[in-house]
Amino acid sequence: MNKSIFMVFLSFLLVIPTLGMKSTAFAASTFSDVPSSHRAAKEIYYLAEGGIVQGTSSYQFSPNKSVTRAEAVTMIGRALQLDGTQRPTNFKDVGSSSFASGYIQSAVDKGIVSGYSDGRFLPNKTVTRGEMAIMICRAFDYPFNNSSSGAAQALMSRGIAEGLEDGSFGYSEPMIRADFSVFLARAINPDFRLKANTVKFDQNLTVNVNDLNVRTGPNNAYEKVGSLNKGTAVKGAYSVGAWYYIQAGSIQGFVHGNYLDGKGGSGGATNPTPPPTKPQPPTSNVDPRIKDQVIVIDPGHGGKDPGAVGYGIKEKDVVLATGLKVNELFKKTPFQVKMTRSTDKYVSLSGRVSYAESVKGNTFVSIHANAANGKASGSETYYYAATAKSNPHTADSKLLATKIQNRLVAAWNLTDRKTKPGDFHVLRENSMPAALVELGFIDNKNDNAKLKSDYWQNAAAKAIYYGVLDYYKAKGYKVDSLYSVAK
Repeated sequence: MNKSIFMVFLSFLLVIPTLGMKSTAFAASTFSDVPSSHRAAKEIYYLAEGGIVQGTSSYQFSPNKSVTRAEAVTMIGRALQLDGTQRPTNFKDVGSSSFASGYIQSAVDKGIVSGYSDGRFLPNKTVTRGEMAIMICRAFDYPFNNSSSGAAQALMSRGIAEGLEDGSFGYSEPMIRADFSVFLARAINPDFRLKANTVKFDQNLTVNVNDLNVRTGPNNAYEKVGSLNKGTAVKGAYSVGAWYYIQAGSIQGFVHGNYLDGKGGSGGATNPTPPPTKPQPPTSNVDPRIKDQVIVIDPGHGGKDPGAVGYGIKEKDVVLATGLKVNELFKKTPFQVKMTRSTDKYVSLSGRVSYAESVKGNTFVSIHANAANGKASGSETYYYAATAKSNPHTADSKLLATKIQNRLVAAWNLTDRKTKPGDFHVLRENSMPAALVELGFIDNKNDNAKLKSDYWQNAAAKAIYYGVLDYYKAKGYKVDSLYSVAK
């Protein structure tokens, strides 16, 4: 929520062309050691736009610094939206406090990297060009015969890498941050590649939601280049984590796989066969009153109102993505679920309340992201301490807010800023139990990393879903079988 005006960026915008795509104009901290004339500027700033790479210190990228194994895995992990939560690993030299521990363990679990026979990972060891080639092939599922030469050929044939001046690939040459960024950007986005027509759009997919944003990169921080409506047939080439690189007429870019039907197994970073659809919970085990309960999900801001902005992402995009995920969970249950907005459109505060009342809502959950001074961190959930002239559902609103807050803190592991009264229009003027969730602070680097992450948006959506179920359970409804929907 835009509680204060703050500046995350420098005093100018850096405009970097993304080759075949539309020029990407984004506000990102400019690295003083990567001027626009730098040979890797386009690729470095492309990755920085999506939070895939970060500086080594204030306003510096250190492009000539060697890349360590920990850094390489972290960059790949961010690109593929792996779980980067710091935690214990399989390796005695990578503790849970390491910045890369979560990405290392996730990458090991995915088979992208492995440790050494003595139980170490050697996180500070410099990555060579040969090792880089193997990492990228494994991450993006390129066949490479499990050899350095095969990996090098796989990258060169796709225009991702090229040999050195002496004609060799330089397998043992150390990688520097600039070069690793170039190769990773080319693997993600074919517009950066040295060869044209290196991808085949051979998957037949169908859009399953209206106003689906197509972006220049595989997360919500990237620029929107178009939108597609439900039922549109598109051609898919490959995936980068949960995002698909698609083509629809003249539009080409990335969309989230949740909003595509027909996902299959041709090419891509992570294109597994979709798991079988989970059956609906048996209605005999669900309170029959549930089918008459209307849950209203309210993603804050939208359209001309971006909400809070920080580190290249907008509140309106984060909360919409999370709200849509909550919506999908409730659609698998007998609950009725409605959204005040399911696309990037502006809805007034009074319009949100009016809509909730027009659909005869029983429970209202508004989703937001906080902003303050760049230092504040944590999750909090509000309810309105009603007066006789306002929302009278004080006790139920507090119960709803408390249940959601408890679940969100457990899921996101951010500072618990508690459940508290709040004088917000959508709470005060509503005629049903209502809660307003502040997921985290968009201007805090740590919170922001979770807000922009597809993995953590899913975790927040599940927390909200579970919190609402906890509320109904506390109200005496039989909902135990519905918890399995989000497993």
